[in-house]
Amino acid sequence: MNTQVGIVGGGPAGLMLSHLLHLKGIDSVVLESRTREEVEGTIRAGVLEQNTVDLMVDTGLGDRVKREGLTHHGIELRFGGRGHRIDFDELTNGRAVTVYPQHEVLKDLIARRLEDDGDIRFGVSDVQVHGHTSDKPKITYLDADGNEQTLTCALVAGCDGSRTSTRGLIPETTVRTDHFRQYPFAWFGILAEAPPSSEELIYANHPRGFALISTRTPEVQRHYLQVDPDDSVDNWSDDRIWSELHARVDGEGAEIKDGKIFQKSILQFRSFVCEPMQHGNLFLAGDAAHTVPPTGAKGMNLAIADVYFLSKAMSEYFATRSRAGLEGYTDSVLPRVWRTQHFSWWMSSMLHRLPGDTGFGHKRQVAELDMVTRSVAGRTLIAENYVGTPLG
Repeated sequence: MNTQVGIVGGGPAGLMLSHLLHLKGIDSVVLESRTREEVEGTIRAGVLEQNTVDLMVDTGLGDRVKREGLTHHGIELRFGGRGHRIDFDELTNGRAVTVYPQHEVLKDLIARRLEDDGDIRFGVSDVQVHGHTSDKPKITYLDADGNEQTLTCALVAGCDGSRTSTRGLIPETTVRTDHFRQYPFAWFGILAEAPPSSEELIYANHPRGFALISTRTPEVQRHYLQVDPDDSVDNWSDDRIWSELHARVDGEGAEIKDGKIFQKSILQFRSFVCEPMQHGNLFLAGDAAHTVPPTGAKGMNLAIADVYFLSKAMSEYFATRSRAGLEGYTDSVLPRVWRTQHFSWWMSSMLHRLPGDTGFGHKRQVAELDMVTRSVAGRTLIAENYVGTPLG
C-alpha cells in the first residue's frame, strides 16, 4: 500500500499530525501497537495549554474540551503554610489552561480521524522502517491478524513514544546526540473519589517534600506526593497518604478533602532530548524525541507543538516540493523544547526537597519562591510559561 506520510505511533503526536495533514489534503496511515480500547482506556492526566485548546477548537476538535474541560485562570504556589496565587488573566492578557485528560484528547482525535475516513491501524506489531534516507521509505509490520504488510510512503513520522524504535534509526554519535537527566525524586500519584480541595492546582513546597493538588473531574481528584524513586506503592496505606497530604498542604486557605482512593502509582522523573529530531525522510515528534518531568504539565503540549510545525513543513513539501521547511524542522522546534525543559527543571528544583539537603537548601527554596511571587516579573515568567507561549 502507498501513502504520503507513514506515522508510527497513535498517541497525541501521531494522531494530531494525521489530523492536521488531512486538513491540508495529505494522506497518512497511523500504525499503533495498542488496540483502540487500550489507547482510549489508558488514564493519563492532562493540563492543556492555551495553544493546544486553540488548535483543537480551530481544527474542529473542540466541542468536548470546551464543554467538559475545566478552565483554570491561575495556580497557587504554597510555602510557609500560605498560598500565593499566580493570576493568568492578569499576567498573560487572559490566557488560561484547561484540565482535560490526555485519554479524552485521544478519544476526540480518533473519533474525528475515523469520521474523516482516516486510516488508523490498531494492534499492529513488529513495526520496522526501512530506507528512511531514500525517497521511498517503507514500513513493514504485522497487522492485528498477524499478516505481514508493507507501507510505502514519501515521509515517515516517528511518534512512537519514549520507548521508541524510530529514534534508533538516527545514527548515534555520528549524527544523534542524546541529552538525559534522571532526577533524584519521584511522584506518588493517587486518583480518589472526593470533592475538589481547590478551584485551581496547588503546588506545595514543604520541608517534608513536594505535593501537588490537582483534579480530574468534579468527582475525581488527582494528587501527588514527592517520594524516593525506589519507593513502592505497597509502603503507602490510604491513611498514610491522606496524613501526608494534610501535613504538606493544609494551612491558611487550604485543607485537603479526603475520599476513597482507587488508584496508586509511582511516576519517575526524567528529562531527555534527542538532537537532531530528523534524519533523511524520518522526523521525530513528541516523546520519541524528548521527555520532560511532569511539574510544568508540558509533555502532551510539547508533542502537539512539534506536529503543528511538522505538519506545516510537510504541507509545504507536498505543495511545492521545497524541502526548506523539512530541513529546518529541528531548528524550528528545538528552542521551544529547551525552553520547556528549563521551565520544567526550574519548577521542579524550586519545589522539591533534594536528597542530602540540609535546612539551608529548603530556606534557599523558600527565599526563591518568595522572590518570584513578590515580583510581577517573576509571576509573569511563571504564568507565561505555564499557559504556553504562542505557536506563531
